[in-house]
Amino acid sequence: MPFFKRMFGDRPASATTRANRRSRKPDDAPDAPEEIPAERIGPDGKYDQSGLAKRVALAFDDDSKLDDIETLWVAQTGTKVVLKGSVPSKAILDKMVAVAKSTDGATEVEVDQVAVG
Repeated sequence: MPFFKRMFGDRPASATTRANRRSRKPDDAPDAPEEIPAERIGPDGKYDQSGLAKRVALAFDDDSKLDDIETLWVAQTGTKVVLKGSVPSKAILDKMVAVAKSTDGATEVEVDQVAVG
């Protein structure tokens, strides 16, 4: 089962496969001076408290080497991506860390709660 569906339910119809999005003004307040922080932009481009985690999950789903790992979970604490669970190898974990780090809004990736092997 894909990461996104397993953790967050069905993929939003308006979600793009692109994991990176720039900070921007909210759609519902075009004249507002504030921009949505990158870690709070959801897959649909709107404010989402778990936006970064959802975009990382989508990025994992878009990578054929990562999309079938059902023993790992993605969360976020602010701009930190938190991975929990287990992965079959260090190479897979390294790939997941690289994908997560390349997602707009991620400043670090925590893997303390991931078992390898």
